[in-house]
Amino acid sequence: MATSTAQDLPWTPPPAVDVEALPIGTWWDAVRAPSNIGERALKTLGDETGAVIQDMYGTLYWLVAVGSATSWHLRQVRVLAELADESTYLGVPPVSWTTGPKSHWRVPLGPDHYLTHPWRLREALAEADRAEYGLMPEGRQLCYRCQLPTDEPIPVDAQTRANGVGKITYACPTHASLYLTGQQPRTLTSAPATEHEGRR
Repeated sequence: MATSTAQDLPWTPPPAVDVEALPIGTWWDAVRAPSNIGERALKTLGDETGAVIQDMYGTLYWLVAVGSATSWHLRQVRVLAELADESTYLGVPPVSWTTGPKSHWRVPLGPDHYLTHPWRLREALAEADRAEYGLMPEGRQLCYRCQLPTDEPIPVDAQTRANGVGKITYACPTHASLYLTGQQPRTLTSAPATEHEGRR
């Protein structure tokens, strides 16, 4: 069986000895998912996944064709694409880094593992989203902690009252992880909602 060389790959990171910030929108866009969603999606995709970068926090990044995922809306999933008024970069590890704990290629680049088909990825992420958080409620919901409306409500508690009517407590992505830990979040001042919800 012939082994592939770097020349056989459709794209490889430039030679580097550490993670390098490369511009998004030149060769690919990227889809970022937190570890709980990303791990489920990766399992669902199986051999249909393209190359995947995992950072030191467990966040996963799939490479997709430029412009193929810009209209997506999934909780805690971000599409990283080139913006009209500023450049966006992704930290890309050397192609030889295939194990952690630093940023590395969770699914290494290869002739059959480069870009992930965008709609297969979206379906896998949507399935992971439903499995983790249930169905998306209609309309915006208030975060229990900051009392600001969020387009990405994450259920953090469900209670059934004596009359049988259920009450679901929601949190924004910033505060969802704080619900059970009891940590004190940073004080929100006049930061715009887009920053509050983790958008870039």
